[in-house]
Amino acid sequence: MGRFGSGLVADADLVVAAEAATAAALAPLGGIEPDLVFAFACGTDPEAVEVAFARVSALCGGAATLGCSAGGVIGDERAVEAASAVSVWAAVLPRTTVRTFHLEVMRTEESLAVVGLPEDATDADICLLLADPYTFPADGFVTRFNDSAPGLPIAGGLASGRLGHGGTRLLVDGRVVDRGAVGALLRGPVTARTVVSQGCRPIGPTMVVTRAEGNVVLELAGVSAVKKLEEIVSELPAEEQALASRGLQIGIVMDEYAEVHERGDFLIRAVMGVDTDREGLVVGDLVPVGRTVRFQVRDAQAADEDLRELLAGPAVLGGPGLVEGALLFTCNGRGGALFANADHDALAVAELFAHAPAAGFFAAGEIGPVGGRNYLHGFTASIVAFGSAG
Repeated sequence: MGRFGSGLVADADLVVAAEAATAAALAPLGGIEPDLVFAFACGTDPEAVEVAFARVSALCGGAATLGCSAGGVIGDERAVEAASAVSVWAAVLPRTTVRTFHLEVMRTEESLAVVGLPEDATDADICLLLADPYTFPADGFVTRFNDSAPGLPIAGGLASGRLGHGGTRLLVDGRVVDRGAVGALLRGPVTARTVVSQGCRPIGPTMVVTRAEGNVVLELAGVSAVKKLEEIVSELPAEEQALASRGLQIGIVMDEYAEVHERGDFLIRAVMGVDTDREGLVVGDLVPVGRTVRFQVRDAQAADEDLRELLAGPAVLGGPGLVEGALLFTCNGRGGALFANADHDALAVAELFAHAPAAGFFAAGEIGPVGGRNYLHGFTASIVAFGSAG
């Protein structure tokens, strides 16, 4: 008997898939009712997704249930993209309090307010969050959450779907909603660790930002940002020059006091363009003067190396062999779009976590902590590893 189970079933009938996937997820629990269940569904009909979610909830008794629609689902050490399928993950969490919630956005006279978060959220050990990208300001919420609940990790992703705006669905305790965000606060001896693989490889030296305005980096180490970038790229091998030209990234050091900054020590953000008049680089985030940065490139090899190195590290419950179950929120730009097949991340998690039951989905944005603060990411894999290590 185990504490975790997962199942993935592809079927044109989402209810059939939901029933079979739920049965597979519950089987390892030996008849014990789960405390927490996640369900992810890929389908073209939102109403069919709703019925499938209702069926999962009905089969799971009194378990807290969460879920969302997706462009692809993960489970049973494989992934299904752009095809009708349901993935279910179930967990028994002894002596752990699970509090589910539904967040909505309310308009006030001066701004927008997010309502629905339990008042004692800061007492939790981890927050799991699934959000609708069209109706919920996930980036702003995560930023504010960092300030109100410092040190509390959030992990999850933005729901996706094959119909776009209005076509996404979220599940919370048997109720299906089409807006906002749903989640769970876990408190107790749950022992959950988060890992965010940003899939990049650093190039060139680390440099200090010596002049910047907003999200435009104007100088690096006293040289115009564009000239500095040209210097670095000119010294790269031909294949890395090609990678840099297709999608250059910049890594912002999270711990300025560390002596060495290598893979995993940076918050990765895209270089979105060039400010030609000022010879600056437009970055997808604010980079203040004085911060240390390093350019990065992303390809399948770098993403594979980064994921495996992080999952095999001691930060994961003291070692991957102690993982009993996992949730995987991976970008819809990964899978078959980045690797040779859609199963890559699912297989890597299975291999490095000794085939512990895992499930998840392909997200339109991933949420997870880097350097002790939570962020909304792109092209990443955000993983939650559950185990018994203290």
